[in-house]
Amino acid sequence: MHPFHATLLGVVEGVTEFLPVSSTGHLILASSWLRLHGESLASFEVVLQAGALGAVAGLYRAQVGAMWRGLFGGEAAGRRLLVNVFLSVLPVLLVGALAHRAIKRLFATWAVVAALALGGLVMIGVERWRRRQPPASRTLDSLTPREALLIGCLQCLALWPGTSRAMVTIVAGLLVGLPAVAAAEYSFVLAMPTLAAATLFEAAQSGSMIWREIGGRSIVCGFAATAIVAAVAIRGFVAYLTRRGLEPFGWYRVGLAALIGIFAPRP
Repeated sequence: MHPFHATLLGVVEGVTEFLPVSSTGHLILASSWLRLHGESLASFEVVLQAGALGAVAGLYRAQVGAMWRGLFGGEAAGRRLLVNVFLSVLPVLLVGALAHRAIKRLFATWAVVAALALGGLVMIGVERWRRRQPPASRTLDSLTPREALLIGCLQCLALWPGTSRAMVTIVAGLLVGLPAVAAAEYSFVLAMPTLAAATLFEAAQSGSMIWREIGGRSIVCGFAATAIVAAVAIRGFVAYLTRRGLEPFGWYRVGLAALIGIFAPRP
């Protein structure tokens, strides 16, 4: 892979990883537009996710530190957050490991179109429902283990390409009563162990193939582009979510699915 192509894919990943629009879906579409194919390409996404992991870990280092201190019993709030994150991540790790090969076979345009459209409609419906509810004032500290486990079970839906992990976890957070910004921040925190596990698993499975077929320079370019762009995207998304909510992202997904359905080449 040419480093320029890797950088473009890194930009796409950085913009979309933490937005509820499906980074996987956009990477599949971008790769198709660039005429990039092969099994190593699907694995290269995990390299890009490692860059996104670096960005969110840096921005939310306070929460990371609190969980680290909570691990050794030094901070009750950090320990609660750590337990909740563990419960939210466990289901998707188990399902992802068991269904790894089946999930890779779903990396196709039709699967992305279906997930984009359905996810968009869900976001529109949930956002309109949320507006009719009394303003939520809860914080992440009030999240219960049962609610965290529910969010984790729903997060398994994001294993279908095009669904969006951010979309599922943010919507799940809203459904259990978190304000939009708190739901988004919990989604960002959940991304860290999820992305770390996916990166380590893929490196163990396909690390040598990725290095051989993608190339060291392209890996570095993709990683760096993702980290920089993701850090900017997270800040912008939180500010936008405060003002506008999720509905514009839902309509974007529905519109994108329609365009792809109309113009995508037929098999």
